[in-house]
Amino acid sequence: MTDTVAPAAAGLGTFERWLSVWVALAIGAGLLLGNVFPGLFGALAAMEVASVNLPVAVLIWAMVYPMMVGVDFSSLSHIGEKPKGLVVTLAVNWLIKPFTMALLGVLFFKYVFAGLIAPEDAEAYLAGVILLGAAPCTAMVFVWSNLTRGDPTYTLVQVSVNDVVMVFAFAPIVAFLLGMTDIVVPWDTLLISVVLYVLLPLAAGYVTRGRLVQRGGEAAVAAFKTRVQPFSVFGLLVTVVLLFGFQGEVILGNPLVILLIATPLLIQSYGIFFVAYGAARAWKIPFNIAAPCALIGTSNFFELAVAVAISLFGLGSGAALATVVGVLVEVPVMLSLVAFANRTKHWFPES
Repeated sequence: MTDTVAPAAAGLGTFERWLSVWVALAIGAGLLLGNVFPGLFGALAAMEVASVNLPVAVLIWAMVYPMMVGVDFSSLSHIGEKPKGLVVTLAVNWLIKPFTMALLGVLFFKYVFAGLIAPEDAEAYLAGVILLGAAPCTAMVFVWSNLTRGDPTYTLVQVSVNDVVMVFAFAPIVAFLLGMTDIVVPWDTLLISVVLYVLLPLAAGYVTRGRLVQRGGEAAVAAFKTRVQPFSVFGLLVTVVLLFGFQGEVILGNPLVILLIATPLLIQSYGIFFVAYGAARAWKIPFNIAAPCALIGTSNFFELAVAVAISLFGLGSGAALATVVGVLVEVPVMLSLVAFANRTKHWFPES
């Protein structure tokens, strides 16, 4: 998710609290502009090098790079201190979530909604939700953790470990699931996307963080993230405008498509949370570990999913559309789960 709030931050800021509203406004702007200026959007779509759309690549980097600066790999030294929560997180994120998302996508897009969606569109939406399911949250989890008073050190370990795993596991899992659903996977484009949108921003964030820490410690890191946050917000909203500018004809022809895509995403989000939360309760994990380990699996790294969907299937694809619908539903879902967790903290032992 788009946010660079450190673990000790106050919580959900104005932009994050109303994220779904801003995204909805960007969707409306995209639909309007796409119909008024089709030539401009066509020109932007044509600006590609090796299947990478250059304007979108710049926007995605504006979103991803600031959050990568917030990842502190020195926290990996704490990896063995509270292993139960990390086991739940890794099992849910990499052994359960991608596969349940693929199953729900197949169920709804190929069977339940078969009479409402053309077969080629069903394949595209399925690809988009698979990309979302394989990309666990990288930064917004700091906010969700703070809102449940989660352990900040554990949350940082959690994010750092997930980023390391993502570098190696994201592409194989996506390729496997897309292949299982008979969607052709251009491996070269997929690998380029992982390098461009995960490995390189992660390396750049690591270098930037190191230099900032040398100059002024964590305060310098926090100040830097505050300065670049507007670029991240701008990148997100302009990307949404572009995607819906290209999708205008499809959406206006079938306005229910947003609801159809949102349905399996909502079921997946709540289902994954309760799987992780239930496992943490059964294992008697303290609440300040249990809540973050359940919330990170529920939230998505949608910036990566959007970028890869565009690279693999194009700006005007149903896959890209599906990933943006994930942005629209995420914040209301996550806030409801934070509220539920806070009401049920008595189910768990104290830390």
